[in-house]
Amino acid sequence: MRVAVVGAGAIGGFYGLMLARAGHEVHFVVRGDYQAIRDNGMQLVSAQEGDFHLAAANVYHDVAELPPCDLILVATKTTSNADLAPRLAEVVAPGAAVLLLQNGFGVEEVFREHLPTSVDLLGGLCIVSVHREGPGIIHHFGLGALNVGYHSGDLSRRAAVERGIEALFSEAGVELHLMPDLITARWQKLVMNIPFSGLTVLLNSGTKALMTHPDTRALVRQLMEEVEVAAAACGRPLPAGYIDEAWAKTDGQPDYQSSMQVDFNAGRPLELESIYQAPLAAVAAAGGAMPKVEMLYQSLMFLNQRNLQQP
Repeated sequence: MRVAVVGAGAIGGFYGLMLARAGHEVHFVVRGDYQAIRDNGMQLVSAQEGDFHLAAANVYHDVAELPPCDLILVATKTTSNADLAPRLAEVVAPGAAVLLLQNGFGVEEVFREHLPTSVDLLGGLCIVSVHREGPGIIHHFGLGALNVGYHSGDLSRRAAVERGIEALFSEAGVELHLMPDLITARWQKLVMNIPFSGLTVLLNSGTKALMTHPDTRALVRQLMEEVEVAAAACGRPLPAGYIDEAWAKTDGQPDYQSSMQVDFNAGRPLELESIYQAPLAAVAAAGGAMPKVEMLYQSLMFLNQRNLQQP
Protein backbone atom coordinates (compact mmCIF):
# COMPACT_ATOMS: atom_id res chain seq x y z
CA MET A 1 0.00 0.00 0.00
CA ARG A 2 1.31 3.46 -0.84
CA VAL A 3 1.09 5.78 2.16
CA ALA A 4 1.96 9.45 2.58
CA VAL A 5 2.87 10.95 5.95
CA VAL A 6 2.46 14.72 6.09
CA GLY A 7 4.46 15.94 9.06
CA ALA A 8 7.15 13.42 10.01
CA GLY A 9 7.77 14.58 13.55
CA ALA A 10 7.29 12.32 16.56
CA ILE A 11 3.80 11.01 15.72
CA GLY A 12 4.08 10.90 11.92
CA GLY A 13 7.60 9.54 12.12
CA PHE A 14 6.63 6.74 14.48
CA TYR A 15 3.63 5.43 12.56
CA GLY A 16 5.30 6.02 9.19
CA LEU A 17 8.36 4.03 10.23
CA MET A 18 6.22 1.21 11.61
CA LEU A 19 4.45 0.98 8.23
CA ALA A 20 7.72 1.19 6.30
CA ARG A 21 9.20 -1.60 8.41
CA ALA A 22 6.21 -3.76 7.47
CA GLY A 23 7.07 -3.29 3.80
CA HIS A 24 4.68 -0.56 2.73
CA GLU A 25 5.77 2.24 0.42
CA VAL A 26 5.82 5.34 2.61
CA HIS A 27 6.40 8.93 1.46
CA PHE A 28 7.26 11.59 4.07
CA VAL A 29 6.58 15.33 3.75
CA VAL A 30 8.82 17.31 6.10
CA ARG A 31 10.08 20.84 6.49
CA GLY A 32 13.20 21.57 8.50
CA ASP A 33 14.43 17.96 8.56
CA TYR A 34 14.33 17.46 4.79
CA GLN A 35 18.05 17.49 4.03
CA ALA A 36 19.03 15.42 7.09
CA ILE A 37 16.44 12.75 6.26
CA ARG A 38 17.44 12.74 2.60
CA ASP A 39 21.08 12.23 3.57
CA ASN A 40 20.74 9.88 6.53
CA GLY A 41 17.28 8.34 6.37
CA MET A 42 15.09 7.91 9.44
CA GLN A 43 15.53 5.96 12.64
CA LEU A 44 13.16 4.51 15.21
CA VAL A 45 14.60 3.91 18.69
CA SER A 46 12.27 1.73 20.75
CA ALA A 47 12.83 -0.79 23.53
CA GLN A 48 9.25 -1.99 23.01
CA GLU A 49 9.21 -2.33 19.20
CA GLY A 50 12.92 -2.71 18.48
CA ASP A 51 15.15 -0.27 16.64
CA PHE A 52 14.70 0.29 12.92
CA HIS A 53 16.65 2.34 10.38
CA LEU A 54 15.02 3.38 7.11
CA ALA A 55 18.17 4.14 5.15
CA ALA A 56 16.56 5.49 1.98
CA ALA A 57 13.45 7.46 2.87
CA ASN A 58 11.12 8.95 0.26
CA VAL A 59 11.14 12.54 1.45
CA TYR A 60 9.63 15.77 0.06
CA HIS A 61 9.49 19.45 0.92
CA ASP A 62 5.80 19.94 0.07
CA VAL A 63 2.58 17.99 -0.39
CA ALA A 64 2.48 19.16 -4.02
CA GLU A 65 5.42 16.81 -4.73
CA LEU A 66 3.65 13.66 -3.48
CA PRO A 67 2.79 10.82 -5.87
CA PRO A 68 -0.79 9.49 -5.80
CA CYS A 69 -1.28 7.60 -2.52
CA ASP A 70 -3.93 5.23 -1.15
CA LEU A 71 -3.77 6.72 2.33
CA ILE A 72 -2.53 10.09 3.59
CA LEU A 73 -1.68 10.43 7.27
CA VAL A 74 -1.74 14.04 8.44
CA ALA A 75 0.40 14.44 11.55
CA THR A 76 1.07 18.17 11.47
CA LYS A 77 0.06 20.57 14.22
CA THR A 78 -3.54 21.76 13.99
CA THR A 79 -2.27 25.34 13.81
CA SER A 80 -1.36 24.67 10.14
CA ASN A 81 -4.69 23.09 9.09
CA ALA A 82 -6.23 26.15 7.42
CA ASP A 83 -3.22 26.45 5.12
CA LEU A 84 -2.65 22.73 4.58
CA ALA A 85 -6.20 21.57 3.81
CA PRO A 86 -6.64 23.34 0.43
CA ARG A 87 -3.14 22.35 -0.72
CA LEU A 88 -3.73 18.73 0.22
CA ALA A 89 -7.05 18.72 -1.65
CA GLU A 90 -5.19 19.56 -4.87
CA VAL A 91 -3.07 16.38 -4.78
CA VAL A 92 -5.21 13.72 -3.06
CA ALA A 93 -6.32 11.04 -5.51
CA PRO A 94 -10.01 10.11 -5.95
CA GLY A 95 -10.84 7.11 -3.81
CA ALA A 96 -8.00 7.76 -1.38
CA ALA A 97 -8.45 8.14 2.37
CA VAL A 98 -7.12 10.91 4.61
CA LEU A 99 -6.50 10.05 8.27
CA LEU A 100 -5.87 12.97 10.63
CA LEU A 101 -3.48 11.97 13.43
CA GLN A 102 -4.12 15.19 15.33
CA ASN A 103 -5.17 16.18 18.81
CA GLY A 104 -8.17 18.28 19.69
CA PHE A 105 -11.78 18.80 18.77
CA GLY A 106 -13.44 19.58 15.44
CA VAL A 107 -10.26 19.33 13.37
CA GLU A 108 -11.90 17.29 10.57
CA GLU A 109 -14.26 20.09 9.50
CA VAL A 110 -11.43 22.21 8.10
CA PHE A 111 -10.32 19.41 5.77
CA ARG A 112 -13.83 18.27 4.84
CA GLU A 113 -14.57 21.75 3.51
CA HIS A 114 -11.87 21.33 0.85
CA LEU A 115 -11.74 17.59 0.11
CA PRO A 116 -13.95 16.11 -2.64
CA THR A 117 -16.65 13.66 -1.54
CA SER A 118 -14.74 10.90 -3.32
CA VAL A 119 -12.11 11.12 -0.57
CA ASP A 120 -12.86 9.45 2.75
CA LEU A 121 -11.89 11.41 5.87
CA LEU A 122 -11.11 9.78 9.21
CA GLY A 123 -9.76 10.91 12.56
CA GLY A 124 -7.09 9.08 14.50
CA LEU A 125 -6.32 9.37 18.20
CA CYS A 126 -2.77 8.31 19.06
CA ILE A 127 -2.21 6.57 22.39
CA VAL A 128 1.57 6.68 22.37
CA SER A 129 4.58 8.09 24.21
CA VAL A 130 7.03 9.24 21.57
CA HIS A 131 9.49 12.07 21.01
CA ARG A 132 11.50 13.45 18.11
CA GLU A 133 15.09 13.31 19.36
CA GLY A 134 16.57 14.98 16.28
CA PRO A 135 16.19 15.19 12.50
CA GLY A 136 14.60 11.90 11.47
CA ILE A 137 15.26 10.26 14.86
CA ILE A 138 12.12 9.09 16.68
CA HIS A 139 12.39 7.86 20.26
CA HIS A 140 9.47 5.65 21.31
CA PHE A 141 8.93 5.29 25.07
CA GLY A 142 5.84 3.09 25.14
CA LEU A 143 2.25 2.36 24.10
CA GLY A 144 1.39 2.94 20.41
CA ALA A 145 -2.28 2.12 19.84
CA LEU A 146 -4.53 4.05 17.46
CA ASN A 147 -8.23 4.76 17.89
CA VAL A 148 -9.69 5.54 14.45
CA GLY A 149 -13.14 6.87 13.61
CA TYR A 150 -14.78 7.55 10.25
CA HIS A 151 -15.86 11.14 9.67
CA SER A 152 -17.24 11.50 6.14
CA GLY A 153 -16.88 10.64 2.47
CA ASP A 154 -18.41 7.94 0.27
CA LEU A 155 -20.47 6.09 2.89
CA SER A 156 -20.88 3.07 0.61
CA ARG A 157 -17.13 2.48 1.03
CA ARG A 158 -16.93 3.13 4.75
CA ALA A 159 -16.70 -0.49 5.90
CA ALA A 160 -14.09 -1.36 3.27
CA VAL A 161 -12.01 1.70 4.09
CA GLU A 162 -12.09 0.94 7.81
CA ARG A 163 -11.15 -2.71 7.26
CA GLY A 164 -8.31 -1.72 4.95
CA ILE A 165 -6.82 0.71 7.47
CA GLU A 166 -7.26 -1.79 10.29
CA ALA A 167 -5.44 -4.48 8.30
CA LEU A 168 -2.69 -2.06 7.27
CA PHE A 169 -1.74 -1.10 10.82
CA SER A 170 -2.25 -4.62 12.14
CA GLU A 171 0.36 -5.86 9.65
CA ALA A 172 2.69 -3.19 11.02
CA GLY A 173 2.22 -4.37 14.61
CA VAL A 174 0.12 -1.35 15.61
CA GLU A 175 -2.92 -2.03 17.77
CA LEU A 176 -5.86 -0.26 16.09
CA HIS A 177 -9.41 0.13 17.40
CA LEU A 178 -12.22 1.25 15.10
CA MET A 179 -14.39 3.74 16.95
CA PRO A 180 -18.10 3.81 16.01
CA ASP A 181 -18.37 7.48 17.01
CA LEU A 182 -15.43 9.76 16.23
CA ILE A 183 -16.71 12.66 18.36
CA THR A 184 -16.92 10.48 21.48
CA ALA A 185 -13.45 9.17 20.69
CA ARG A 186 -12.12 12.73 20.55
CA TRP A 187 -13.64 13.45 23.97
CA GLN A 188 -11.90 10.31 25.23
CA LYS A 189 -8.54 11.57 23.99
CA LEU A 190 -9.16 14.98 25.57
CA VAL A 191 -9.26 13.19 28.93
CA MET A 192 -5.50 12.78 28.50
CA ASN A 193 -4.64 15.79 26.34
CA ILE A 194 -6.26 18.51 28.42
CA PRO A 195 -4.50 17.88 31.74
CA PHE A 196 -1.08 16.76 30.55
CA SER A 197 -0.62 19.12 27.59
CA GLY A 198 -1.44 22.20 29.63
CA LEU A 199 0.04 21.34 33.02
CA THR A 200 3.42 20.33 31.60
CA VAL A 201 3.65 23.80 30.04
CA LEU A 202 2.16 25.75 32.92
CA LEU A 203 4.30 24.03 35.57
CA ASN A 204 7.36 23.34 33.39
CA SER A 205 7.27 19.72 34.43
CA GLY A 206 7.43 16.26 32.95
CA THR A 207 4.49 13.90 33.34
CA LYS A 208 6.03 11.70 36.01
CA ALA A 209 6.39 14.55 38.50
CA LEU A 210 2.77 15.57 37.89
CA MET A 211 1.63 12.05 38.72
CA THR A 212 3.91 11.81 41.77
CA HIS A 213 3.20 15.03 43.68
CA PRO A 214 -0.09 14.64 45.59
CA ASP A 215 -1.48 18.07 44.67
CA THR A 216 -0.80 17.90 40.94
CA ARG A 217 -1.88 14.26 40.92
CA ALA A 218 -5.23 15.36 42.33
CA LEU A 219 -5.47 18.21 39.83
CA VAL A 220 -4.86 15.87 36.89
CA ARG A 221 -7.72 13.68 38.09
CA GLN A 222 -10.03 16.67 38.57
CA LEU A 223 -9.36 17.92 35.04
CA MET A 224 -10.06 14.45 33.66
CA GLU A 225 -13.35 14.31 35.53
CA GLU A 226 -14.37 17.74 34.19
CA VAL A 227 -13.82 16.47 30.65
CA GLU A 228 -15.91 13.39 31.40
CA VAL A 229 -18.81 15.51 32.69
CA ALA A 230 -18.52 17.85 29.70
CA ALA A 231 -18.67 14.97 27.23
CA ALA A 232 -21.87 13.72 28.84
CA ALA A 233 -23.36 17.23 28.75
CA CYS A 234 -22.67 17.30 25.00
CA GLY A 235 -24.48 13.99 24.52
CA ARG A 236 -21.29 11.95 24.16
CA PRO A 237 -20.96 10.03 27.44
CA LEU A 238 -17.69 8.20 27.83
CA PRO A 239 -17.64 4.44 28.42
CA ALA A 240 -18.05 3.39 32.04
CA GLY A 241 -14.70 3.25 33.81
CA TYR A 242 -12.86 5.12 31.04
CA ILE A 243 -11.24 7.60 33.46
CA ASP A 244 -9.83 4.73 35.53
CA GLU A 245 -8.53 3.07 32.36
CA ALA A 246 -6.81 6.26 31.19
CA TRP A 247 -5.42 6.82 34.68
CA ALA A 248 -3.96 3.31 34.83
CA LYS A 249 -2.29 3.72 31.43
CA THR A 250 -0.57 6.92 32.59
CA ASP A 251 0.28 6.02 36.18
CA GLY A 252 3.76 4.60 36.42
CA GLN A 253 4.71 5.39 32.81
CA PRO A 254 8.24 6.74 32.13
CA ASP A 255 8.64 10.49 32.33
CA TYR A 256 8.09 12.35 29.06
CA GLN A 257 7.41 15.83 27.73
CA SER A 258 4.04 16.52 26.15
CA SER A 259 4.12 17.71 22.54
CA MET A 260 2.71 21.04 23.73
CA GLN A 261 5.62 21.43 26.12
CA VAL A 262 8.06 20.67 23.30
CA ASP A 263 6.36 23.31 21.13
CA PHE A 264 6.42 25.86 23.94
CA ASN A 265 10.12 25.32 24.64
CA ALA A 266 10.83 25.70 20.91
CA GLY A 267 8.89 28.98 20.73
CA ARG A 268 6.19 27.57 18.45
CA PRO A 269 2.45 28.42 18.66
CA LEU A 270 0.47 26.11 20.93
CA GLU A 271 -2.54 24.07 19.76
CA LEU A 272 -4.89 25.88 22.13
CA GLU A 273 -7.84 26.29 19.77
CA SER A 274 -8.38 22.60 19.06
CA ILE A 275 -7.45 21.20 22.49
CA TYR A 276 -9.08 23.84 24.72
CA GLN A 277 -11.12 26.51 22.97
CA ALA A 278 -13.25 24.18 20.80
CA PRO A 279 -14.31 21.76 23.57
CA LEU A 280 -14.95 24.69 25.95
CA ALA A 281 -17.23 26.24 23.32
CA ALA A 282 -18.99 22.91 22.76
CA VAL A 283 -19.80 22.38 26.43
CA ALA A 284 -20.86 26.02 26.85
CA ALA A 285 -23.30 25.61 23.94
CA ALA A 286 -24.71 22.56 25.74
CA GLY A 287 -25.26 24.61 28.91
CA GLY A 288 -22.30 23.19 30.83
CA ALA A 289 -18.86 24.36 31.88
CA MET A 290 -15.35 23.19 32.69
CA PRO A 291 -14.10 25.84 35.15
CA LYS A 292 -10.70 24.29 35.92
CA VAL A 293 -10.09 23.58 32.24
CA GLU A 294 -11.04 27.15 31.38
CA MET A 295 -8.62 28.53 33.97
CA LEU A 296 -5.87 26.33 32.51
CA TYR A 297 -6.73 27.56 29.00
CA GLN A 298 -6.63 31.22 30.08
CA SER A 299 -3.22 30.71 31.70
CA LEU A 300 -1.90 29.01 28.56
CA MET A 301 -3.19 31.84 26.37
CA PHE A 302 -1.11 34.28 28.42
CA LEU A 303 2.01 32.09 28.32
CA ASN A 304 1.64 31.41 24.60
CA GLN A 305 1.31 35.09 23.69
CA ARG A 306 4.26 36.10 25.86
CA ASN A 307 6.36 33.23 24.51
CA LEU A 308 5.70 34.19 20.88
CA GLN A 309 6.68 37.80 21.60
CA GLN A 310 10.12 36.81 22.87
CA PRO A 311 12.91 38.15 20.59
